[in-house]
Amino acid sequence: MIAAVLARGELRDPALTGVNLTLTEVRVSPDLKSATAFVVPLGGGGMEAAVGALNRAAGFLRGQVGREMALRHVPRLVFEADRSFDEAGHVGEILARPRVRRDLTAEKNGQAEAGKQESDLGT
Repeated sequence: MIAAVLARGELRDPALTGVNLTLTEVRVSPDLKSATAFVVPLGGGGMEAAVGALNRAAGFLRGQVGREMALRHVPRLVFEADRSFDEAGHVGEILARPRVRRDLTAEKNGQAEAGKQESDLGT
């Protein structure tokens, strides 16, 4: 529902003008009293400004979600930047390093050889 409200463009904060946001995940607390929504702007720029604008508009967004979902209690909304794409990129960079690729290839070849030896013993 948060994504639908954002898609309608009802927020008039200048920090969100022309920014396309992706809502990647929402984590609701076990007691259902708060929810953390993780967002990332397409293109990655202006992350902190967009998160700040969303947190300023959290009360409005909470009201909109409550009306659309007909909930008695709507969780308090908090917005955070989703850094998982940055972390995935960093892991990809590490795996692409020549030394790591060599080690992974050597390990894979060692496992393949061990599997071949086991099948030779079984026949």
